[in-house]
Amino acid sequence: MADEPWLIVGLGNPEPQYAGNRHNVGFMVLDVLAARVGGRFKAHKQQADAVECRLAGQRAILGKPRTYMNESGGPVAGLRDFFGVPIDHILVVHDELDIDYGVLRVKQGGGDSGHNGLRSITKSLGGPGYARVRFGIGRPPGRMDPAAFVLKNFSGAERNDLGINLDQAADVVESLIVEGLAPTQTRYHADDRNRP
Repeated sequence: MADEPWLIVGLGNPEPQYAGNRHNVGFMVLDVLAARVGGRFKAHKQQADAVECRLAGQRAILGKPRTYMNESGGPVAGLRDFFGVPIDHILVVHDELDIDYGVLRVKQGGGDSGHNGLRSITKSLGGPGYARVRFGIGRPPGRMDPAAFVLKNFSGAERNDLGINLDQAADVVESLIVEGLAPTQTRYHADDRNRP
């Protein structure tokens, strides 16, 4: 169907004390997307805040689960069922420890790399076939526990570029739903070719 909706989910933890955490970068990207379409998140009965909109000309639902990160799957599956979204039209935006800060990567399917939000979504959707926009947050310094690192706010230096990085992540989402996976990877992964 030409106008199958896209479900774009940002991952994070719902309470105000987590708002600036690295783990909440998915929510931050969704806020940028909602601002672009002039939408406001409203409580949805599927344990999520949602915006129904047209994004880059495509019918879309922007969703932020109201559960904690490790229980994200229930709200995502609920929104999928409510709006009738096929798994290949589900896109999840999340933080990624194994990628340098601010670097963006796109993929379809794959494992969860220890990310509890992705693990929950994969289980609830019955498979990993959804797309992901991975927002690099880098590894923790020294011996800091990764679980503690993701629940800290971005550093001052990181915040200097955060707005630009969030905008680019929103651009990646729009590219993915309009142009598809391969062209988006070609455009936004190009800097890999310049690395040793």
